[in-house]
Amino acid sequence: MRRFDLATIDRAGQQLREGGVLAYPTEAVFGLGCDPRNEAALARIFELKHRPAGMGVLLIASDFAQVEPYIDLEAVPLPMLDEAWSTWPGPCTWVFPRAAAAPDWIAGAHAGIAVRVTAHEPVVVLCRAFGGALVSTSANVHGQPPARSVNDLEQAFGAGLDGILDAPLGSLDRPTSIRDVLTGAIIRP
Repeated sequence: MRRFDLATIDRAGQQLREGGVLAYPTEAVFGLGCDPRNEAALARIFELKHRPAGMGVLLIASDFAQVEPYIDLEAVPLPMLDEAWSTWPGPCTWVFPRAAAAPDWIAGAHAGIAVRVTAHEPVVVLCRAFGGALVSTSANVHGQPPARSVNDLEQAFGAGLDGILDAPLGSLDRPTSIRDVLTGAIIRP
């Protein structure tokens, strides 16, 4: 397993473009990520996590343009869109209606797709190095606590990962909130 840092981030982006699965620090916990258009890479993540694929994953991005192709903006009332935009970049995830072109394997059995435009610098730089939004799901075996250190990652996944972005976590003590952009309902506080 390769270790990347912010000085070698371009190589991490290349690893993702080649179908790799990487762990990286988010605002609160480490996440597992891959190219959302790569069904085989996402299947590896579900296998590593022992998680059913029907649960879906969220997408994380450095700017809104990176997630826009995956969502149906026309279905979102303007006041709710403005509310979502007012929280970004930042630690708030929103569930949007998904675009017809969004791959089924990202959303699983859900009609919507969860997206976040982050302000956490290591993820921002990683998304830019990759050139788009990334799959983001907590780095843990399903039902276990998420990884909060490189040591946790190595214990949970061993050599199953292609790489780790070894950079600091954000300052949150738990994963980001999730809200529904159509109703404003809080799905996860």
